Amino acid sequence: MGILWTIVIGFVAGVIAKLIMPGPNEPSGFILTTILGIVGAFVATWIGQAIGWYNADEGAGFIGATVGAIIVLFVYGMIAGRRRDPDVGFRGR
Repeated sequence: MGILWTIVIGFVAGVIAKLIMPGPNEPSGFILTTILGIVGAFVATWIGQAIGWYNADEGAGFIGATVGAIIVLFVYGMIAGRRRDPDVGFRGR
């Protein structure tokens, strides 16, 4: 039941992160949104434990997972934006 709950919270956190931070380079689809939220929860837990907000046996909650998903989405946007070819659509050559 814990894994199912993590998937549900990850999906909701991923959807909220995509609503807060929309962009052309965001991953789309049910599975990628869920993975975004789950990775966001892991990032939030790791940062929270490094700062001292969470103990070693605690994980990030729903708000932490959403904030972590926003951080992951921002980093993804930076990497995906850097990969774009600036000459796409240019027909002058």
